[in-house]
Amino acid sequence: MSYRPNITNVTKASSNDKDGLFEFIIKLADGTECRVFYNRFPEWKMTNISRLLKTPCPICRKDFICKCMDAFTPDFEGQMIGDKWIEKAIAE
Repeated sequence: MSYRPNITNVTKASSNDKDGLFEFIIKLADGTECRVFYNRFPEWKMTNISRLLKTPCPICRKDFICKCMDAFTPDFEGQMIGDKWIEKAIAE
């Protein structure tokens, strides 16, 4: 069974509106939390993603830093833009 991330909540952690840089905390349905960085100009683009070390990685089960979430960048971007999570997080 392959892993499919499902975003349940997004909060804005920080931003630099002048340069169009944003940091969001993403909560997934399986309890995993990730920190993602976005650049707004010329359009929304994810620049980095990292899993917060609160729970083991749902893919490799490591309890330390891993790069497993990088493989799911297109899934995260599709949900963030398609489900309008960015607009919801900025409006809060």
